[in-house]
Amino acid sequence: MRPRQWSKNIFVFAALVFDKQLFHVSAFLHTLAGFFLFCLISSSVYIFNDIVDVEADRQHPIKKNRPLPSGQLPLNVAWAAGIILVAVTLILGYVMDPEFDLVLLAYFLLNLAYSRWLKHIPILDVLVLAAGFVLRVEAGVSLIDVQRFSPWLYVVMTLLALYLGFGKRRAELALLSNDAGSHRKVLEGYTIPLLDQYIMIVSGTTIVAYSLYTFSAPNVPTNHSMMLTIPFVVYAIFRYMYLIEVEHSGGAPEEILLSDRPLQISMLLWAIAVLAVFYLSPSTP
Repeated sequence: MRPRQWSKNIFVFAALVFDKQLFHVSAFLHTLAGFFLFCLISSSVYIFNDIVDVEADRQHPIKKNRPLPSGQLPLNVAWAAGIILVAVTLILGYVMDPEFDLVLLAYFLLNLAYSRWLKHIPILDVLVLAAGFVLRVEAGVSLIDVQRFSPWLYVVMTLLALYLGFGKRRAELALLSNDAGSHRKVLEGYTIPLLDQYIMIVSGTTIVAYSLYTFSAPNVPTNHSMMLTIPFVVYAIFRYMYLIEVEHSGGAPEEILLSDRPLQISMLLWAIAVLAVFYLSPSTP
């Protein structure tokens, strides 16, 4: 179920924070419940993905230690757990909100298609991963009565997810070297120089898009104080680039987020700055 990867689902809270409803108890509890259900549906995806990839993972230097490829978990148990998780999550999601349930279903079906076909197609594989993050944001939007949430954040989220996705592919390619294609077929369609170009494009575009959001979105403070958060985003993007190109890490972005102290500090300062700007600034619309 990979609970360490549940940190990705924090983007479900984006609408709550940026629509200035973080301290609305009912909206917060509704979003928290949605976050929990998104963790369950994403865990079911990981289970089915590992079932599909079990043979390839047995040849991977790191993934071979996962429960299924290592033989610690029987396949029939994994199948049963995955099916039960999907059923329970979709039923509870519908009870919460039918629109939210549709987002859960779309996320699940998209990732099933990814596990079966789309992950073998270069570029499209990363676009699908980016779509998963956008659906997390959309899930949060569907859970509350949104009044001030800016569509700019969908653009920023898409670009940021592409940046992390291409960085992950680069790290995998560097780790597996000449045997990359045998471990993950899609890596045959990438080269490190090509991925470096993709990373350069989406990292720069992410910074530009976020900068535009900070002063042009309709819900940000009129005194442009949101622009003070730009340096933290720039540092985080540059830090991740340093980690994948110099430290040769980045194969699991969520692991970096949970382990790299400078990145954690920059994200914490960004979060504090955003909360101060949105909830303490008298110029917020």
